[in-house]
Order: sequence, then C-alpha cells, then structure tokens
Amino acid sequence: MPDSLSITASSIDPGLLSLPWSTTLAEWPSSTIVSLPKGLSRHLVRFANLSGSVVAVKETTEQMARREYEMLGNLGRLDVPCVERVAVIAGRTDAAGRPLPAALVTAHLRFSLPYRALFTQVLRPDTANRLVDALAVLLVRLHNVGFFWGDVSLSNTLFRRDAGAFAAYLVDAETGELHENGLTAGQREHDLDVARTNIAGEIMDLEAGGRLEGGVDAVAIADGIVSSYRSLWAALTVQESFSANEAWRITERVQRLNAMGFDIGEMTIQTEAGGTRVAIQPKVVDAGHHQRRLLRLTGLDVEENQARRLLNDLDEFRARTAQLGVDEEMVAHEWLTRVFEPVVKAIPFDLRAKLEPAEVFHQVLEHRWYMSQARGRAVPLAEVLTSYIRDVLRHRRDEATIMGPPTETLSMPILTASGEAFADADEADAVDWRDLV
Repeated sequence: MPDSLSITASSIDPGLLSLPWSTTLAEWPSSTIVSLPKGLSRHLVRFANLSGSVVAVKETTEQMARREYEMLGNLGRLDVPCVERVAVIAGRTDAAGRPLPAALVTAHLRFSLPYRALFTQVLRPDTANRLVDALAVLLVRLHNVGFFWGDVSLSNTLFRRDAGAFAAYLVDAETGELHENGLTAGQREHDLDVARTNIAGEIMDLEAGGRLEGGVDAVAIADGIVSSYRSLWAALTVQESFSANEAWRITERVQRLNAMGFDIGEMTIQTEAGGTRVAIQPKVVDAGHHQRRLLRLTGLDVEENQARRLLNDLDEFRARTAQLGVDEEMVAHEWLTRVFEPVVKAIPFDLRAKLEPAEVFHQVLEHRWYMSQARGRAVPLAEVLTSYIRDVLRHRRDEATIMGPPTETLSMPILTASGEAFADADEADAVDWRDLV
C-alpha cells in the first residue's frame, strides 16, 4: 500500500487496505473483481469483494469523489433511497510513483438491477413504463428534500423489484446539489427536461441494438416521467379549499396520499373570509407509510409496495382467523410466525439468492391467486408453495447480487424475519408446511 494513500470513511473496513490501490482500476486482477452487470457511466466502475460483501469502486477526481461522498451521506440522513457511501481513496500512486485517480467506494445494493439488466432479450413497454414511474417517484422524493439532481437518467438509477412494480435508488450524485430552502420551479423543470431527454436516448439506444419490442415509442415512454412526476407532485403539494363542515375531506386527502406511499408530517390549515371555508396544504411529506407500519408491527424492513401487499395479507389473516377485535400487534406476531416465516423457511437453500424474502412472499400470494382462479376454489398455501418453488422460483436467475447475463455469483445466507440464519439446507427444509395458514 502506498505511503501517501488517504482513506476517508465513517468506519474503516480493514479489507480496504488489501485492495490493489496501486494499480489502475482497469487492471485489477480477476480475483478481486466481482462480475456484475453495470449501467452506463462516464467513469470506470468495477465491483469488488470487500470482507464478504460487494462494493462498487469508481475512479474520478479527488474533489468529485469527496463531494459525492458528502452528498450521499447527506441524502442518507434525509432517508432518500440511494446507495450507501463507504469510503474515498485518495493519494493513489502506481509502482513507479505516478499518480492514479482517486476512487469513491459505495456499497452494492443487494437485489438491485441496472435498467439494462431487467430483461433477457427485449424490453417490453409495460416494464419500461414501470421503470419510468419508479424514477418519477424517486425524483419527487429528491425534489421534496431540496435535491437538484442535474443528470436524471435510467443509467444513474438502480431498481429493486417491489411487489410487481419497481423501487428506484439514486446511484450517482456527482452532479447533485442540495438546497436547504427547497427548489425553484425552474430547477424542478430542468431536472424533468433532462430526465425526458436522457430516457428517450436510453430507450432509443436499446432500440438500435434490437433490444426493444416492436412498436414501442421511445419518446412516449420518456414523456411518461413528466406526466407521472407532475401528477404525484400535485397530489403532494396542491392547495385545496372546502367548506368548514366538510372536515372529512382532510381525512380523505391523507388517505389518498397514504395510498401513494406518503405520510403527512405537518399540515397548514387556514380559515378563509367569513370562516366558511378552509384551505389545506401538506407542508412536510415523507414516503414509506406502509413500510413504517409493517416495520412497527413485525420488524420487517421491506419496500413500500411489498409492505402494502404483506399488510393486506396480514389484514386478511386477521379477518380469516376472527381476530378483528384483538390487538393488532398480537395478530401481527401470530401472522409473522404462522404465515410469513414458514414460507421463507420453506424455500430450499440453493434457491434463496433468487429473490429477497418479501418479494418471494408476494409472488407466492400471486401464484395462489392464479391457481385458485384456475381451479375455481381456494388452494391451500402449502400446495401453492410447492407449485411455486417447482414451476416458478427454480427457473429464475439469482438476484441477490446479479441480474442479466450469467456471471459469477456470491453465496450468502438469507435471514429469517426473526434474525436467524439457517446453518444448512436441511435445517431450512425442516419446516412443517401443514402449519401454513
């Protein structure tokens, strides 16, 4: 390790010292590199092993690396979906003492997918539209905390499956700016215009490579982020007026925002002339209404749509077992131990890198619905699970650290909701499926 090497990190992982920093990133040995699909980037990015986990390493200037490191830290504290910063490596030199670029190290987001790795052969219109919708939600969240991105694109975003939809995460904050007093309409429109232009170019690039389904309109897909963004932004910020005796509409507005995954932290209500009407406008909003409810009840920390689906199943379980008057937390614990955990534990050990547990549970519920529709009757969950594992899950590619063309994979244990890790496949398979409700 060069004597001049400087490492900036909130906590130093000893494994950082063993990486070949005296070698340019393009020449790192295959023993260090993890082969994972990457999005397009103006900088060289490689994935590497670090103490049993995977990190992304990007070569850039020291100034840009430190700026992005600080920005990712600020966004993390604001609870914005983004990659987690690990370290800045500066002062790199090669064996001859020649300077090498600085490097930004970020944690690889497990189960995340670059947009180009979301399809095997061609991109279908519905997949493209779901990606754009997810990016619109991310952009609204970023703008809501005063973050001006400057380079919005599918390539600068990672996606995780979220109960049939996608959740988007910012992966490149290099051009971003954080404004304490919020963004102007012009700044938000600039981000939207950049997003539309970049997305159209990215979709057209897929089309040129023969990876776009016939008849797909790249410009129409790109236009989708504008309409999705404006619809969501209006729902969060528009000011409504109504009669004072229509107070129920306050509750209706809150429920409408909750349905989109947002909570209202503070509201401003002003009585208008004569005291006959009230104006209401959300002042502080935050995403994750269903996430927080599920986390509070069960300890499960999942994506928003997954949380909504799991909570629906929890509520159905409560009605099915005639516990509508029982304390919600007690019912949630019973659902967790009798329904969710047995499904997770029943997944064979060799298939646990296919999808994360919450997504598996969501897909099992979907599979149960289709089987029940086909047979015209309710199908027991144990039978559904057997069919799902055999006919669906076993044929999926692993998504814990990889998506797209087959590359090297990492073997890593899946924890149960109670935090237990299985010692071996026999332990995982030793689940009495007859206990499933």
